[in-house]
Amino acid sequence: MSSPWIEGLRSVALEVPDLAQAESFYTETWRLEVAARGNGALCLRGSGSDAFLLALHQGGGLPRIRHVTLRARSAEALAAVAAQVEPSGGRILSPVQPLDEETGGTGFSFRDPHGRIFQVVHGDARREPSASTRDRPLRLTHVVLNSHAVDETQAFLSKVLGFTLADRTVAIAFMNCNSDHHTLAVGVSDNDALNHIAFLMPDGDAVMRGGGRMKDAGFPIQWGPGRHGPGNNLFNYFIDPFGVVIEYTAEVEQVDERYRPRGPEDWKWPPGRVDQWGISPPPGPTLKEAQRRVLFVPS
Repeated sequence: MSSPWIEGLRSVALEVPDLAQAESFYTETWRLEVAARGNGALCLRGSGSDAFLLALHQGGGLPRIRHVTLRARSAEALAAVAAQVEPSGGRILSPVQPLDEETGGTGFSFRDPHGRIFQVVHGDARREPSASTRDRPLRLTHVVLNSHAVDETQAFLSKVLGFTLADRTVAIAFMNCNSDHHTLAVGVSDNDALNHIAFLMPDGDAVMRGGGRMKDAGFPIQWGPGRHGPGNNLFNYFIDPFGVVIEYTAEVEQVDERYRPRGPEDWKWPPGRVDQWGISPPPGPTLKEAQRRVLFVPS
């Protein structure tokens, strides 16, 4: 099921109203580490090999998403993706060129037909993984993006990025590019906002310890603990100080070419359930509103 061009998800860039508050939250409570800072921006890393997972930029009064960064498998793959963007209805925002950032490499950015912005990079620096900490994120595992036209968005991601459909529920199209069940997912909505960002934890115990730490810090679990159907992953969802929905997850299903996508009829729960376990109540209005609030920056 792998994409011929995209290796995986590297990072997400956000604008936040208060960079100092963001640093305090994401380092002390969410447990990332500062990788670099300067020029009104802060890059934060996990314990894995990515140089950073989250780029935070000083913004205005509302959080916004700048772009989702994907890593290409090769320089040739990077060029192949760039060549597909405009014939598929997207728009190149910056051409393939050396990147002016500490991680180096080459890359380009583009906007899809509905305003979502992606950066694709190759040859960016990586780092030696840190010793695994039981309640510290390793890397990003997926990003869910809303869409007012899910079928169109799915087709664009397939043609331009080489993603394939892993599973489809009534609410979400799960898109695959590597051994993780899904890396991007497209949620049915009336807008094209960021739905949430998922951070991979070392194991289920880390998901639960992280939930306790967040609760102690005044950030209650908004949905969870639970185990999803598609992806089979454990989850706890939260809302950060600015209204961005973030998830601790673990045990993401690993798939290969033998995996067969299933549809909405295959992913139905008994009455009253919204996941495999049925322990947690369904997501409430606070989470649902946050999942449609963070819009992409305009070009």
